[in-house]
Amino acid sequence: MAAGTLALIFSGALLAPAATAAPDSAPAGSGWAATAYRGSVDVVEGPDEDQQTIDGTVFVDKDRDSVQDRNEPGLAGVSVSNGRDVTTTDGSGRYELPAFGNMTVFATQPRGYQVPVDENNVAQFFYHHLPEGSPELRHGGISPTGPLPDEVNFPLAKSKLTRSPEQHCLIGGDVQTYNQDQVDYARQGAFADLAARDDYAGCGTLFIGDVVGDDLSLYPQTRELAGMLNGPARFLPGNHDLDFDATTSEHTFDTFRANLGPEYYSYDAGKAHVVALNTVEFPTKLPAAKGDYTGSLDDRQLEWLRNDIAQVPEDRLIVLAAHIPLLDYADQGSAKHQVEQVAEIYQILEGRKVVAVGGHTHSIENLREGDSLAGWSELFGVDRLPFTHITAGAISGDWYSGRTLPEGYPTAVQRDGSLPGVLTLDIRNTDFRERFTVRGEDDSLQMALGLNTPRYRQWYAENLDNKGSAPEFADPLVVSRDDLAGTTWLTTNFWMGSTGSTVQVRIDGGRTVEAVRTQQMQGEGQLVGAEWSDPAAVQEQLVSGGSLADRMMHLWRLELPSDLAAGEHTAQVTATDVYGREFTETLTFQVAE
Repeated sequence: MAAGTLALIFSGALLAPAATAAPDSAPAGSGWAATAYRGSVDVVEGPDEDQQTIDGTVFVDKDRDSVQDRNEPGLAGVSVSNGRDVTTTDGSGRYELPAFGNMTVFATQPRGYQVPVDENNVAQFFYHHLPEGSPELRHGGISPTGPLPDEVNFPLAKSKLTRSPEQHCLIGGDVQTYNQDQVDYARQGAFADLAARDDYAGCGTLFIGDVVGDDLSLYPQTRELAGMLNGPARFLPGNHDLDFDATTSEHTFDTFRANLGPEYYSYDAGKAHVVALNTVEFPTKLPAAKGDYTGSLDDRQLEWLRNDIAQVPEDRLIVLAAHIPLLDYADQGSAKHQVEQVAEIYQILEGRKVVAVGGHTHSIENLREGDSLAGWSELFGVDRLPFTHITAGAISGDWYSGRTLPEGYPTAVQRDGSLPGVLTLDIRNTDFRERFTVRGEDDSLQMALGLNTPRYRQWYAENLDNKGSAPEFADPLVVSRDDLAGTTWLTTNFWMGSTGSTVQVRIDGGRTVEAVRTQQMQGEGQLVGAEWSDPAAVQEQLVSGGSLADRMMHLWRLELPSDLAAGEHTAQVTATDVYGREFTETLTFQVAE
């Protein structure tokens, strides 16, 4: 990207980078479209004489017809669960579990095998049991299943993709479409990008909640979007995926389950064991009201988590995914937006190699082992993080807000000043590296540069009540003598930056100077306001709408020398992450007499 343009992407002086063109789906006859294992769970008609247990076989589906034939052996050692208990299949691939009302039975995909996907690439590894069906719900819920069937059998196909120690696990946060226009924004943005990629066919894509924005009738459109992918799609529920008219928590995700799958489950790819949790409790009181949710796991899910982890060998990487993050930076002082049982979950995972990923906050956060914030200690008694926690950002960005770009979607600058996109966990054996790919861009775009001047801070203060209608901030890259005397910072918003990252600056080719991270993550509270903001993002948000990037854990500042000569100056900024990967951008600015 040309020198100085990065700070202007947000300000409106330049258009956003062009989106990568991609077809609506993979071309027939090539790649994933030609080789995907398409099928379903084999539900053998009943009813079963024994209505107290559910049983069946996990088998290798050699001919890929979803039905076990005589030459198709059962597979031993596969975990199967009813959402509470976890068992493993015997030498013949058989399992048996206690049965109860409103349960979902599911198999954990083992390494070296892949569960079938349907025509929209949605993974098929579960069976819902709800004899009488859901109570009357606006969006339908689950249809009556009747008595337990004779058997529920889980087909698997052998897969070199999931056998490989190298995996690329896609994490998509908050698609959150409220209407058809926003479905189209998602299609033209992140889903077009994913349709152009072919590196995630093994691990697939996990969408971690707020799949839609309250209107559950949009689930079929979400399934069509998943049909664009080159790998399996799995989903988690969020607080905007609720049946708001359900009167008990037992049925608040019935429509989600009917359309997309279980509330929680696990699967293996390579040496990674992905645990997908439902961290949304609704309602917290009656009568229920929209927004009356909190971050929590019920007792059944906690018991399942203990039982699931107990089956996982020690030499595995645990990827713990959820909608509401276990802990996060954006809402570090809020119990509602973090998970009540976080300390208990840490205890279950003690001694394991773990990375946690979450959504919900519409921001990017890369929190490392040892990081600490005042809110975590006060609310949950957690003094320091035991392992990496990543908040994955949102496909919808800041709820599809801001200017509509020629590429067909809004700017949607997120709460932390980052741009919309998707997270990838690049895993080899049990080591992982995270990377964020901005919608319509390659992996080189990782930061935004700007100038935080006294004049900017005054404009900020004058327009806080004019969000979305503020006048444009004139000449954002011109600094006066008064600005320099009154403290001006060169800001670097390094979106995936974290503890252990560095930002170095060279002005006009001079000596390299280290920038200072504003939020040290060493037990302090959250720093908020103009002084701690990303001016490049705020100049877009106050003018065109959206949240305000006035707090973040990945901002670095360098105070500009007060004696800079009048004229044009160039700042070369190199940000280095914890893996030694370097990203360099250049900002050109003017000092005016």
